[in-house]
Amino acid sequence: MRILAILFAAILASPAVAQVAVKTVTSEEGITAWLVEEPLIPFVAINIAFRGGTTLDAPGKFGSVEFMMSMLEEGTGDLDAVGFQKAQDSIGARFGFGSSQDSVEITARILTENRDASIDLLHRAIVEPSFPQDAFDRVKAQLESGYRSDLEDPTEIASAAINALAFPDHPYGKPLQGRLDELQMLSREDLIAAHQGAIAEDRLMVSVVGDITEAELGPLLDTLFDGLPETGAKLPDPAEFALEGGVTAIDFDSPQSIAIFMQEGLSFDDPDFFPAFVMNRVLGGGGLTSRLATEIREKRGLTYGVGSYIAQRDYANIYAGSVASANEDIAKAIELVRAEWTRMADGGLTPEELDAAQRFITGSYALRFDGNGRIANVLTGMQLNGLPVSYMETRNERVNAVTLEDVSRVAAGLLRTEDLHFVVVGMPEDLPTQ
Repeated sequence: MRILAILFAAILASPAVAQVAVKTVTSEEGITAWLVEEPLIPFVAINIAFRGGTTLDAPGKFGSVEFMMSMLEEGTGDLDAVGFQKAQDSIGARFGFGSSQDSVEITARILTENRDASIDLLHRAIVEPSFPQDAFDRVKAQLESGYRSDLEDPTEIASAAINALAFPDHPYGKPLQGRLDELQMLSREDLIAAHQGAIAEDRLMVSVVGDITEAELGPLLDTLFDGLPETGAKLPDPAEFALEGGVTAIDFDSPQSIAIFMQEGLSFDDPDFFPAFVMNRVLGGGGLTSRLATEIREKRGLTYGVGSYIAQRDYANIYAGSVASANEDIAKAIELVRAEWTRMADGGLTPEELDAAQRFITGSYALRFDGNGRIANVLTGMQLNGLPVSYMETRNERVNAVTLEDVSRVAAGLLRTEDLHFVVVGMPEDLPTQ
């Protein structure tokens, strides 16, 4: 649910970014894209996002946007799924179609020599999917199987439960348990309606990286998106965060318990975001080197995995994490998460922790720009977050500008231990609940 949010939050800064020259291209028909020209390899990466995602599922039609996106490569015109795949293979193109809560995403990797044929095929998949009945039945059965597996996955159960508690009156809080029943009721006509609502010009973002010029890109954009509706379904309203502190336990027959915890977070445009991001690197976002991992895993051996993250969704912001432990140890692990939350809120970082976090964050950024596809992915993430092109040049400075005083102030206000809510799935022992 948070793939784009985490990906963007992990974007880091380094001098290498200054070498990425981004142009804004607007076609004759008014389609805008970000372009990075790289002619050394005869290859182009295109990343496309339409804002809205699975939050646009109509009432009683939960799963329709995800289902629809799974069908875009299953047929168009006289091509069925096999014919579509053969057509891709014949021109060396690779397309990808996916969905998240806040957007639907399409990726394309095409060869320069077959650019026109590739764009024509991708255009047909995006604008003119046929949703053939035999493919509809097959994909529906696959999705149903996956949903049934989710109902037996403790992590999925915990995620669904905590989102339902946090956002009871918003699409973000749609309970997982309702999804299978609604999926089973979906029809081919529901997918057509989902396509018309989710894929439209008024929520389109495009990034293109590779062997193509500004003059060539404009006509390509008009060809690729010719025939899209101008407007799609109404986007959701902001979500009210309803979660309060406490513990919710859900019985699940397993030798260990999974706990997902959450409190309200902060938006990316909040002036305190960068101090919070640097702080979380030390608290729970630094893998085995984080405070949570050190205290719960390394010192006490209570878990193999624990961590936290700050995520910005389009309609709400969260600060969340997870920890798994044996049923007899999960109460102690939760106690230690709370203790570290409080310790950071009360004391902030040490100078050594701040320096290490900043060096890691700034030093790792170049890895996000390793290849055309990765660059296109980052650029689309920036567009989804409403960031200007200049952000790549200033982010390093903003990370390094964070001081110990900044972190102490932000930690004291943001980390509210009493507001942390834990959803625990398993057979936990000695666990206080509310």
